[in-house]
Amino acid sequence: MQFEPLYSWLPSKSEPLLISGPCGAESLEQLQHTAKGLKELNNVALFRAGVWKPRTRPNSWEGKGEEALEWLKEIKKEFGFKITVEVANSQHVEQALKYGVDVLWIGARTTVNPFTVQEIADSLKGVKIPVMVKNPIHADLQLWIGAIERISQAGITQLAAIHRGFHFYGKTKYRNKPLWQIPIELRTLFPGLPIICDPSHISGNRELIQYVAQKALDLGMNGLMIESHYNPIMALSDAQQQLTPAQLAEVLSKLIIRKELGENIVKDKLVELRKLIDEIDDDIINSLKKRIQVIEKIGTYKKEHNITIFQLERWQEILRTRGQWADTMGLSRQHIEKICQLLHEESIRVQNGLMNKNN
Repeated sequence: MQFEPLYSWLPSKSEPLLISGPCGAESLEQLQHTAKGLKELNNVALFRAGVWKPRTRPNSWEGKGEEALEWLKEIKKEFGFKITVEVANSQHVEQALKYGVDVLWIGARTTVNPFTVQEIADSLKGVKIPVMVKNPIHADLQLWIGAIERISQAGITQLAAIHRGFHFYGKTKYRNKPLWQIPIELRTLFPGLPIICDPSHISGNRELIQYVAQKALDLGMNGLMIESHYNPIMALSDAQQQLTPAQLAEVLSKLIIRKELGENIVKDKLVELRKLIDEIDDDIINSLKKRIQVIEKIGTYKKEHNITIFQLERWQEILRTRGQWADTMGLSRQHIEKICQLLHEESIRVQNGLMNKNN
Protein backbone atom coordinates (compact mmCIF):
# COMPACT_ATOMS: atom_id res chain seq x y z
CA MET A 1 0.00 0.00 0.00
CA GLN A 2 1.13 3.52 -0.80
CA PHE A 3 0.40 6.38 1.60
CA GLU A 4 0.67 10.11 1.01
CA PRO A 5 2.67 12.08 3.60
CA LEU A 6 0.81 13.05 6.75
CA TYR A 7 2.19 16.58 6.60
CA SER A 8 -0.68 17.83 4.47
CA TRP A 9 -2.98 17.12 7.42
CA LEU A 10 -0.80 18.77 10.06
CA PRO A 11 -0.60 22.37 11.33
CA SER A 12 3.19 21.90 11.19
CA LYS A 13 5.64 19.03 10.84
CA SER A 14 6.58 19.21 14.53
CA GLU A 15 3.05 18.90 15.91
CA PRO A 16 0.73 15.90 16.11
CA LEU A 17 -2.55 16.10 14.26
CA LEU A 18 -5.32 17.20 16.64
CA ILE A 19 -8.91 16.24 15.91
CA SER A 20 -11.60 17.47 18.27
CA GLY A 21 -15.28 18.19 18.54
CA PRO A 22 -18.33 16.68 20.21
CA CYS A 23 -19.24 13.01 20.23
CA GLY A 24 -22.48 13.87 18.42
CA ALA A 25 -23.77 16.86 16.49
CA GLU A 26 -26.81 17.77 18.61
CA SER A 27 -27.72 21.25 17.34
CA LEU A 28 -26.19 24.10 15.38
CA GLU A 29 -25.87 26.12 18.59
CA GLN A 30 -24.02 23.29 20.36
CA LEU A 31 -21.58 23.01 17.45
CA GLN A 32 -21.04 26.77 17.30
CA HIS A 33 -20.32 27.07 21.04
CA THR A 34 -17.89 24.16 20.90
CA ALA A 35 -16.21 25.30 17.68
CA LYS A 36 -15.70 28.79 19.10
CA GLY A 37 -13.87 27.36 22.11
CA LEU A 38 -11.77 25.02 19.99
CA LYS A 39 -10.87 27.79 17.53
CA GLU A 40 -9.23 29.69 20.38
CA LEU A 41 -6.79 26.80 20.87
CA ASN A 42 -5.26 27.50 17.45
CA ASN A 43 -4.14 23.90 16.92
CA VAL A 44 -7.26 21.88 16.09
CA ALA A 45 -6.80 20.70 12.51
CA LEU A 46 -10.05 18.77 12.11
CA PHE A 47 -13.44 19.38 13.69
CA ARG A 48 -15.22 16.08 14.36
CA ALA A 49 -18.85 15.35 15.17
CA GLY A 50 -20.97 12.24 15.00
CA VAL A 51 -23.75 12.62 12.45
CA TRP A 52 -24.89 8.98 12.40
CA LYS A 53 -24.47 7.28 15.79
CA PRO A 54 -24.43 3.46 15.75
CA ARG A 55 -25.87 2.53 19.14
CA THR A 56 -25.85 -0.81 20.91
CA ARG A 57 -29.51 -0.71 21.94
CA PRO A 58 -32.57 0.42 19.97
CA ASN A 59 -34.35 3.65 20.93
CA SER A 60 -31.04 5.29 21.84
CA TRP A 61 -30.08 8.62 20.32
CA GLU A 62 -28.70 7.82 16.87
CA GLY A 63 -27.70 11.25 15.63
CA LYS A 64 -29.32 13.88 13.44
CA GLY A 65 -28.22 12.56 10.06
CA GLU A 66 -28.32 14.84 7.05
CA GLU A 67 -29.58 17.79 9.10
CA ALA A 68 -26.33 17.72 11.07
CA LEU A 69 -24.31 17.80 7.85
CA GLU A 70 -25.96 21.13 7.05
CA TRP A 71 -24.86 22.41 10.46
CA LEU A 72 -21.30 21.21 9.91
CA LYS A 73 -21.24 22.99 6.58
CA GLU A 74 -22.05 26.19 8.50
CA ILE A 75 -19.29 25.47 11.04
CA LYS A 76 -16.77 25.01 8.25
CA LYS A 77 -17.80 28.32 6.70
CA GLU A 78 -17.92 30.26 9.98
CA PHE A 79 -14.78 28.96 11.69
CA GLY A 80 -12.63 27.66 8.85
CA PHE A 81 -12.25 24.15 10.23
CA LYS A 82 -11.84 21.10 8.05
CA ILE A 83 -14.66 18.69 8.94
CA THR A 84 -14.57 14.95 9.58
CA VAL A 85 -17.48 12.58 10.20
CA GLU A 86 -17.99 8.84 10.61
CA VAL A 87 -19.57 6.94 7.73
CA ALA A 88 -21.04 3.44 8.02
CA ASN A 89 -22.39 2.77 4.52
CA SER A 90 -22.32 4.06 0.95
CA GLN A 91 -25.30 6.37 1.53
CA HIS A 92 -23.40 8.08 4.34
CA VAL A 93 -20.43 8.56 2.02
CA GLU A 94 -22.61 10.08 -0.69
CA GLN A 95 -24.25 12.54 1.71
CA ALA A 96 -20.96 13.49 3.41
CA LEU A 97 -19.38 14.28 0.04
CA LYS A 98 -22.46 16.25 -0.99
CA TYR A 99 -22.03 18.57 2.01
CA GLY A 100 -18.29 19.07 1.56
CA VAL A 101 -16.96 16.93 4.41
CA ASP A 102 -13.16 16.99 4.17
CA VAL A 103 -12.18 13.72 5.87
CA LEU A 104 -14.14 10.50 6.49
CA TRP A 105 -13.61 7.93 9.18
CA ILE A 106 -14.85 4.37 9.48
CA GLY A 107 -15.92 3.40 12.99
CA ALA A 108 -15.05 0.32 15.02
CA ARG A 109 -18.48 -1.23 14.60
CA THR A 110 -18.16 -0.95 10.82
CA THR A 111 -14.57 -2.20 10.58
CA VAL A 112 -15.69 -5.59 11.91
CA ASN A 113 -17.79 -6.22 8.78
CA PRO A 114 -15.78 -6.74 5.55
CA PHE A 115 -18.93 -6.56 3.43
CA THR A 116 -19.78 -3.10 4.77
CA VAL A 117 -16.21 -1.87 4.43
CA GLN A 118 -16.15 -3.10 0.83
CA GLU A 119 -19.40 -1.26 0.15
CA ILE A 120 -17.81 1.95 1.44
CA ALA A 121 -14.65 1.26 -0.56
CA ASP A 122 -16.68 0.81 -3.75
CA SER A 123 -18.45 4.12 -3.16
CA LEU A 124 -15.05 5.86 -2.81
CA LYS A 125 -13.61 4.75 -6.16
CA GLY A 126 -12.59 7.79 -8.15
CA VAL A 127 -12.88 10.06 -5.10
CA LYS A 128 -9.86 11.83 -3.63
CA ILE A 129 -10.48 12.25 0.10
CA PRO A 130 -8.58 11.28 3.26
CA VAL A 131 -10.05 8.29 5.11
CA MET A 132 -9.30 7.14 8.66
CA VAL A 133 -10.06 3.58 9.77
CA LYS A 134 -10.70 2.78 13.43
CA ASN A 135 -9.65 -0.57 14.82
CA PRO A 136 -12.39 -3.20 15.10
CA ILE A 137 -14.09 -3.58 18.47
CA HIS A 138 -12.23 -6.80 19.28
CA ALA A 139 -8.49 -7.32 19.17
CA ASP A 140 -8.18 -8.60 15.60
CA LEU A 141 -5.23 -7.01 13.81
CA GLN A 142 -5.92 -8.82 10.53
CA LEU A 143 -9.47 -7.45 10.42
CA TRP A 144 -8.09 -3.93 10.93
CA ILE A 145 -5.50 -4.43 8.19
CA GLY A 146 -8.15 -5.88 5.89
CA ALA A 147 -10.34 -2.79 6.23
CA ILE A 148 -7.39 -0.52 5.49
CA GLU A 149 -6.46 -2.62 2.46
CA ARG A 150 -9.99 -2.46 1.07
CA ILE A 151 -10.01 1.34 1.25
CA SER A 152 -6.51 1.50 -0.22
CA GLN A 153 -7.50 -0.72 -3.15
CA ALA A 154 -10.31 1.74 -3.93
CA GLY A 155 -7.59 4.26 -4.78
CA ILE A 156 -7.53 6.20 -1.50
CA THR A 157 -3.92 7.15 -0.71
CA GLN A 158 -4.45 9.57 2.19
CA LEU A 159 -5.12 6.90 4.79
CA ALA A 160 -4.73 6.78 8.54
CA ALA A 161 -5.54 4.28 11.26
CA ILE A 162 -7.28 5.30 14.48
CA HIS A 163 -6.47 3.37 17.64
CA ARG A 164 -9.53 3.57 19.93
CA GLY A 165 -8.90 0.54 22.13
CA PHE A 166 -10.55 -2.87 22.25
CA HIS A 167 -13.51 -4.35 24.06
CA PHE A 168 -12.29 -6.34 27.04
CA TYR A 169 -14.44 -8.71 29.05
CA GLY A 170 -13.73 -8.20 32.72
CA LYS A 171 -12.90 -5.32 35.03
CA THR A 172 -10.46 -2.74 33.70
CA LYS A 173 -9.92 0.95 34.32
CA TYR A 174 -10.45 1.62 30.61
CA ARG A 175 -13.67 1.70 28.61
CA ASN A 176 -11.73 -0.03 25.83
CA LYS A 177 -8.40 -1.60 26.74
CA PRO A 178 -5.57 0.02 24.75
CA LEU A 179 -3.54 -3.15 24.04
CA TRP A 180 -0.74 -0.94 22.74
CA GLN A 181 1.11 -3.89 21.19
CA ILE A 182 -1.53 -4.11 18.43
CA PRO A 183 -1.09 -0.59 16.95
CA ILE A 184 2.66 -1.00 17.38
CA GLU A 185 2.52 -4.18 15.31
CA LEU A 186 0.44 -2.32 12.72
CA ARG A 187 3.12 0.40 12.60
CA THR A 188 5.79 -2.26 12.19
CA LEU A 189 3.97 -3.83 9.23
CA PHE A 190 3.07 -0.49 7.60
CA PRO A 191 5.69 2.13 8.61
CA GLY A 192 4.21 4.79 6.33
CA LEU A 193 0.68 4.53 7.72
CA PRO A 194 -0.19 7.37 10.13
CA ILE A 195 -1.74 6.19 13.39
CA ILE A 196 -3.97 8.48 15.43
CA CYS A 197 -5.00 7.68 18.99
CA ASP A 198 -8.52 8.22 20.34
CA PRO A 199 -7.96 8.66 24.11
CA SER A 200 -11.65 9.48 24.64
CA HIS A 201 -12.90 6.03 23.64
CA ILE A 202 -9.99 4.22 25.28
CA SER A 203 -10.51 6.06 28.56
CA GLY A 204 -14.29 6.26 28.78
CA ASN A 205 -13.85 9.03 31.33
CA ARG A 206 -12.09 12.36 31.17
CA GLU A 207 -9.78 11.59 34.12
CA LEU A 208 -7.66 9.14 32.07
CA ILE A 209 -7.40 11.18 28.87
CA GLN A 210 -4.20 12.99 29.85
CA TYR A 211 -2.39 9.73 30.62
CA VAL A 212 -3.57 7.91 27.50
CA ALA A 213 -2.80 10.87 25.22
CA GLN A 214 0.73 11.16 26.58
CA LYS A 215 1.39 7.46 26.23
CA ALA A 216 0.16 7.56 22.63
CA LEU A 217 2.60 10.35 21.80
CA ASP A 218 5.39 8.55 23.66
CA LEU A 219 4.77 5.57 21.38
CA GLY A 220 5.17 7.75 18.31
CA MET A 221 1.54 8.05 17.24
CA ASN A 222 0.88 10.85 14.79
CA GLY A 223 -2.13 12.51 16.31
CA LEU A 224 -4.98 12.55 18.79
CA MET A 225 -8.75 12.48 18.41
CA ILE A 226 -10.21 13.90 21.63
CA GLU A 227 -13.90 14.61 22.08
CA SER A 228 -14.89 18.09 23.23
CA HIS A 229 -18.28 19.57 24.10
CA TYR A 230 -18.90 23.07 25.38
CA ASN A 231 -21.09 21.60 28.16
CA PRO A 232 -20.37 17.85 28.52
CA ILE A 233 -22.91 17.16 31.24
CA MET A 234 -25.66 18.08 28.75
CA ALA A 235 -24.29 15.82 26.00
CA LEU A 236 -26.69 13.29 24.49
CA SER A 237 -23.97 10.64 24.22
CA ASP A 238 -20.71 9.78 26.00
CA ALA A 239 -20.94 12.74 28.37
CA GLN A 240 -18.39 11.30 30.80
CA GLN A 241 -15.54 11.17 28.29
CA GLN A 242 -15.90 14.62 26.71
CA LEU A 243 -13.81 17.64 27.70
CA THR A 244 -14.73 21.28 27.52
CA PRO A 245 -12.45 23.27 25.18
CA ALA A 246 -10.81 24.77 28.28
CA GLN A 247 -10.16 21.31 29.75
CA LEU A 248 -8.75 20.19 26.43
CA ALA A 249 -6.43 23.19 26.42
CA GLU A 250 -5.15 22.13 29.85
CA VAL A 251 -4.53 18.57 28.68
CA LEU A 252 -2.65 19.79 25.62
CA SER A 253 -0.53 22.19 27.64
CA LYS A 254 0.81 19.28 29.71
CA LEU A 255 1.62 16.98 26.81
CA ILE A 256 5.28 16.41 26.04
CA ILE A 257 6.11 15.87 22.37
CA ARG A 258 9.29 13.87 22.68
CA LYS A 259 10.35 13.68 19.06
CA GLU A 260 9.45 15.10 15.70
CA LEU A 261 6.59 13.27 14.02
CA GLY A 262 6.32 12.64 10.32
CA GLU A 263 9.03 11.05 8.21
CA ASN A 264 11.24 10.42 11.26
CA ILE A 265 8.59 8.57 13.27
CA VAL A 266 9.88 6.47 16.16
CA LYS A 267 13.63 6.78 15.75
CA ASP A 268 14.31 5.19 19.09
CA LYS A 269 13.01 1.65 18.59
CA LEU A 270 14.42 0.53 21.93
CA VAL A 271 12.27 2.99 23.86
CA GLU A 272 9.23 1.97 21.83
CA LEU A 273 9.79 -1.73 22.44
CA ARG A 274 10.40 -1.24 26.16
CA LYS A 275 7.08 0.54 26.43
CA LEU A 276 5.51 -2.44 24.74
CA ILE A 277 7.17 -4.72 27.32
CA ASP A 278 5.69 -2.54 30.09
CA GLU A 279 2.19 -3.01 28.68
CA ILE A 280 2.66 -6.76 28.28
CA ASP A 281 4.03 -7.06 31.82
CA ASP A 282 1.04 -5.14 33.11
CA ASP A 283 -1.23 -7.71 31.42
CA ILE A 284 0.84 -10.57 32.88
CA ILE A 285 0.59 -9.18 36.42
CA ASN A 286 -3.17 -8.72 36.07
CA SER A 287 -3.42 -12.34 34.88
CA LEU A 288 -1.30 -13.53 37.81
CA LYS A 289 -3.64 -11.72 40.21
CA LYS A 290 -6.62 -13.56 38.66
CA ARG A 291 -4.70 -16.84 38.90
CA ILE A 292 -4.05 -16.33 42.63
CA GLN A 293 -7.73 -15.61 43.19
CA VAL A 294 -8.60 -18.96 41.61
CA ILE A 295 -5.86 -20.69 43.63
CA GLU A 296 -7.43 -19.28 46.80
CA LYS A 297 -10.78 -20.76 45.83
CA ILE A 298 -9.10 -24.12 45.17
CA GLY A 299 -7.34 -23.98 48.53
CA THR A 300 -10.57 -23.18 50.35
CA TYR A 301 -12.34 -26.06 48.59
CA LYS A 302 -9.54 -28.49 49.50
CA LYS A 303 -9.66 -27.39 53.13
CA GLU A 304 -13.45 -27.79 53.31
CA HIS A 305 -13.22 -31.29 51.82
CA ASN A 306 -10.03 -32.38 53.61
CA ILE A 307 -8.03 -32.82 50.38
CA THR A 308 -4.22 -32.71 50.32
CA ILE A 309 -2.63 -29.61 48.82
CA PHE A 310 -0.19 -31.35 46.49
CA GLN A 311 -1.79 -33.44 43.75
CA LEU A 312 0.89 -35.28 41.76
CA GLU A 313 -1.28 -36.13 38.76
CA ARG A 314 -2.40 -32.52 38.39
CA TRP A 315 1.20 -31.25 38.64
CA GLN A 316 2.34 -33.75 35.99
CA GLU A 317 -0.55 -32.69 33.76
CA ILE A 318 0.46 -29.03 34.08
CA LEU A 319 4.08 -29.75 33.14
CA ARG A 320 3.01 -31.90 30.18
CA THR A 321 0.37 -29.57 28.72
CA ARG A 322 2.28 -26.33 29.27
CA GLY A 323 5.31 -27.89 27.66
CA GLN A 324 3.17 -28.85 24.66
CA TRP A 325 1.75 -25.32 24.49
CA ALA A 326 5.31 -23.96 24.52
CA ASP A 327 6.29 -26.23 21.63
CA THR A 328 3.24 -25.13 19.63
CA MET A 329 4.07 -21.45 20.17
CA GLY A 330 7.75 -21.91 19.35
CA LEU A 331 8.85 -21.12 22.91
CA SER A 332 11.51 -22.79 25.00
CA ARG A 333 9.93 -25.70 26.87
CA GLN A 334 12.61 -25.40 29.57
CA HIS A 335 11.82 -21.72 30.10
CA ILE A 336 8.09 -22.38 30.42
CA GLU A 337 8.68 -25.27 32.84
CA LYS A 338 10.75 -22.95 35.07
CA ILE A 339 7.89 -20.44 35.10
CA CYS A 340 5.42 -23.24 35.92
CA GLN A 341 7.67 -24.32 38.80
CA LEU A 342 7.58 -20.80 40.27
CA LEU A 343 3.81 -20.58 39.83
CA HIS A 344 3.38 -23.99 41.47
CA GLU A 345 5.53 -23.02 44.44
CA GLU A 346 3.42 -19.88 44.95
CA SER A 347 0.25 -21.96 44.60
CA ILE A 348 1.46 -24.36 47.32
CA ARG A 349 2.37 -21.42 49.58
CA VAL A 350 -1.05 -19.77 49.17
CA GLN A 351 -2.95 -22.99 49.75
CA ASN A 352 -0.80 -23.91 52.75
CA GLY A 353 -1.58 -20.54 54.29
CA LEU A 354 -5.29 -21.16 53.85
CA MET A 355 -5.01 -24.67 55.34
CA ASN A 356 -3.29 -23.38 58.47
CA LYS A 357 -5.49 -20.32 58.90
CA ASN A 358 -7.41 -20.37 62.21
CA ASN A 359 -6.01 -23.82 63.02
